[in-house]
Amino acid sequence: MNNHLIAIFLIGLIASFGAGSPRAGAAVDISGTWVFSVDLDDGGHGDPTFVLKQEGEKVTGTYSGPLGEQKVTGTVNANKAVFGFEASRDGETIKATYTGTIESATRMTGTVAFNDVARGKWTGTRKP
Repeated sequence: MNNHLIAIFLIGLIASFGAGSPRAGAAVDISGTWVFSVDLDDGGHGDPTFVLKQEGEKVTGTYSGPLGEQKVTGTVNANKAVFGFEASRDGETIKATYTGTIESATRMTGTVAFNDVARGKWTGTRKP
């Protein structure tokens, strides 16, 4: 009997460890308003806002930040998100690609690349 109770306790304990973050295959919805903190490798910094809408694996929305207001498209697969936009500045097209991990319902982290030249890291926090 004691071995049975110990086994039930251990199963419950193991199952509770993954409860705080999305797991592979878990349904994740990043719809909402997110404030990002972006630190570029060259020392630049920005705090853009993303308003995202997720339908299945498809993500759409808007970016508002140093590159103006832009339409965002991307995908979510389990706890991985890839999204971005294109903007024009001084006659040059800038392609921004954000790749990240959804850590919880209110936090994402990842990397960003602009035209595969400028790179950096970001943290996103969902507004309540």
